[in-house]
Amino acid sequence: MPKYMLLQTYAQGEDCDAPLPEWAPEDIRAHIQFQHVLNAELTEAGELVEAEGLAGPEAAKTVVADGKGGAVVTDGPFAEGKELLAGYRVVDVESEARALEIATRVSAAPGPEGAPLRVPIEVRQVMSAPEV
Repeated sequence: MPKYMLLQTYAQGEDCDAPLPEWAPEDIRAHIQFQHVLNAELTEAGELVEAEGLAGPEAAKTVVADGKGGAVVTDGPFAEGKELLAGYRVVDVESEARALEIATRVSAAPGPEGAPLRVPIEVRQVMSAPEV
């Protein structure tokens, strides 16, 4: 079965322009509960490989190295916040159509006052190396 990675950025949803830390506590709880329920359903179906949320961009480090000397480590990213990865899921599913179905649910996760966020979710197949 093919694996797909569902990538969620820090972009605000089409129907929400407030970052999660600014939501009402009950809205944050509902959003997190949605994520836990979805992960449990995918686990029970044998489709969830891994799911993680990531620390905010303010905690990011950027590493550049030439392979000869020490690395240069810089605090924070330089891309716009909307381009930074907020979290991901890896799913092992029967088809791309199923991965898109899951991404559709993730995109519609509840936001403030329970309204669907409509967050863009990038869906990419996980490639494997050719057998040698």
